[in-house]
Amino acid sequence: MRNAPTSFAVLLGLVLVGFALAHTSASGQSRTPSTESSAATGSRGDVSPGEVHNLPLVGGGTVRILYATPASARAALVMLPGGTGEVGIGDEGDLDHDKNFVVRTRAQWLKRGYAVIIPDALDGQNMRGERSSPEFADLVRDLVRFAHSKVAGPVFLLGTSQGTIAAMNGASQLSRDQITGVVLTESVSRPGRKSRETIFDAAPDRVAVPVLVVANRDSRCRVAPASDARRVADAMTHAPEVKVLYMRGGELRSTDCGSQSPHGYWGIEDDVVDVIATWLDTHR
Repeated sequence: MRNAPTSFAVLLGLVLVGFALAHTSASGQSRTPSTESSAATGSRGDVSPGEVHNLPLVGGGTVRILYATPASARAALVMLPGGTGEVGIGDEGDLDHDKNFVVRTRAQWLKRGYAVIIPDALDGQNMRGERSSPEFADLVRDLVRFAHSKVAGPVFLLGTSQGTIAAMNGASQLSRDQITGVVLTESVSRPGRKSRETIFDAAPDRVAVPVLVVANRDSRCRVAPASDARRVADAMTHAPEVKVLYMRGGELRSTDCGSQSPHGYWGIEDDVVDVIATWLDTHR
């Protein structure tokens, strides 16, 4: 009887050791680091940070980019924001400015199986008036090269507002082997007070891939009127296909050309993403 407590203690110790080993093994499996980020829910928040890269540019310097991907990407979208181009990508993937259409919808694209690459402005500079330059075309080419290094599927350019100039410029310099198509939403077709640069400065006649032009008839942005959408499409004389789609709706909570407006598709993001995704899916 005097050995019973000792035997019990030994047995209890073995049980505890076994439990600890089993727990360690299970914990190790569940905490395996992931090299890819995935989307959370929501189009205006609650988006999981992606990978932050300081991408070296062929012409020198670097551009900070946010890269996010679903578990298995069917294609990649190089997203080119409007305005000054400043997104404010932090070291952990947080964003200072996330209301631009192509930025705030990134979770929706991830849900549809598309990886997204979002560049920040170069050194925090204002990109207005610079997007039709040869140097910016090279930057877009570097973004596309990065996309191909990450995703086995096709790569598309998607620009909005001032970002359409960048998308047009990149598309005019890239071949069908490099990009599969380009999407232009709310194309800047008329000079403004802050920049005289328009989409027609970006060599539209050299684009040789399919193009989707999206315009909101309810937008009141004077530098990107929906009435110019057909003129934008007609300028791409060497594109094998150019389709124009018109939208309606949106809420006005900012200036007419701001992100929170019909020009920025505020409140109709789901509808716009749906029509673009349908076009993309037919061209993959």
